[in-house]
Amino acid sequence: MYRDDLKNAISNSIERNPTVFEKNLHTQMEVLVSAPLREVAAQTDRPRLRGAIIIDGVDECEAEQFHDVLKADLHPARANEKDQFEILTVLQEASSDPSFPFRILIASRPERVFRDFFDPENTAVPFAHKLDLHEQYNADADITLFLEAQFNRLRRRYKFLPSWPPPGTIPKLVENASGQFIYAATVIRLLETPHRETPKALLASILEEGVTPRRTSSPFGQLDALYARILESSPDARLSIQWIRSIKELNVRTTSSASNVNLLLQTDPESDEAEHLLGNLHSLIQIPPLGDQGTARYGFYHKSLFDFLEDFDRCESGNHEKLYFEQDAIEVFMWDMFIRACMNLPDNFLVFLAAVPRCIDRRVASSSSKVYITPAGAVWWMSLAITHQQGELIWDLFQNIHSSCSRSRRCHRACRTWSSAILRRLGSIKWIAPGLLWPSREGVLAAENKEFNSLLLKAIPDVGKGPVAGDLVEDF
Repeated sequence: MYRDDLKNAISNSIERNPTVFEKNLHTQMEVLVSAPLREVAAQTDRPRLRGAIIIDGVDECEAEQFHDVLKADLHPARANEKDQFEILTVLQEASSDPSFPFRILIASRPERVFRDFFDPENTAVPFAHKLDLHEQYNADADITLFLEAQFNRLRRRYKFLPSWPPPGTIPKLVENASGQFIYAATVIRLLETPHRETPKALLASILEEGVTPRRTSSPFGQLDALYARILESSPDARLSIQWIRSIKELNVRTTSSASNVNLLLQTDPESDEAEHLLGNLHSLIQIPPLGDQGTARYGFYHKSLFDFLEDFDRCESGNHEKLYFEQDAIEVFMWDMFIRACMNLPDNFLVFLAAVPRCIDRRVASSSSKVYITPAGAVWWMSLAITHQQGELIWDLFQNIHSSCSRSRRCHRACRTWSSAILRRLGSIKWIAPGLLWPSREGVLAAENKEFNSLLLKAIPDVGKGPVAGDLVEDF
């Protein structure tokens, strides 16, 4: 229901508190929601507000600022459970306000934080009713109805005979789903997206595919087998998984368009590597149309894909080949792609490239990577970062890369290259490090962030065209 009085109350509250979007969640709820609702409730000449707020996937929520690797030293990363507990607490406090006119419905998987939060034994006065869909609701009937409707649609679309799908198909798929609606939805997406196999052949392979005893011991066994089969339809399943997990990290930390992601991750800017790797994976990934990729982002249909990809025991092919990557391996992959991408590329990509290190654990990646940036490339990227106001990132890059070095040994190669480029620039303006006669790693680390940024602004020139590609990267 549209209410101009509520809209005006929220607008006025924002004008009185212009920094509210930088505050914590409790303050934002009070300023943006609770206070305006109390103001409207006091107007007795207007109809009473009523309604429901439905929030799905709360188990997938996290407060991104607490997971920014740039601020790891200042704000230790919080577990997702703490972020989700904060969201639940804020919603509970809002619903207990007499002026709050809405009922709140929260849908989530039964993770521990939700079980504990809504457990009646953990609160003096129960405040919510719980409906456990696994125990109190049989999803098979709804999955059957969904599959019947979707197969009817596919039959009309492809002009198949009424005998398709074969008898027993839907009961078999419902059994495979084990109450997981995402299994049925993924099967249908696979059948309706362009693929080198026909829908009939795809369906037959899904029904005939044997499930290993290891998978059958898990309630997600059939879903795992389906995910593995789809991923193996890519010409390079392991590389496509590295892309998928990198895209997830980039989506969280940057406003990365699909075209920028492609420029970063593909090894040949002239190729269409994204289509080559991901073209058969439309049932897992939301891939923007080619004409929209300059502004639209990649997306994913369901969190269960990453539950599969990030679980060592589950993530394997139909032939038991491991498809799993440790998170450190993904960090190194992204770092390697970042170093390779430091070349003269379109301006909108340069803005994105300046911020890419924010997405990577640089302690791990720089010390383990076998792709090295040259001194010219390091200076060029620093200039790029300053041009796009990423001075704080240079500070953290310097600290994080050097922190992975051993005090008893020479700094590793990446540290020597990056820090030397910074120190030479500071030396060029005759800056004296605290307590020292010449800039040093320890001297820079002793400086304040604010002082460091002001010095960089003096020391680093505009980015210009940058060095040629061949001067930027060494690969060993």
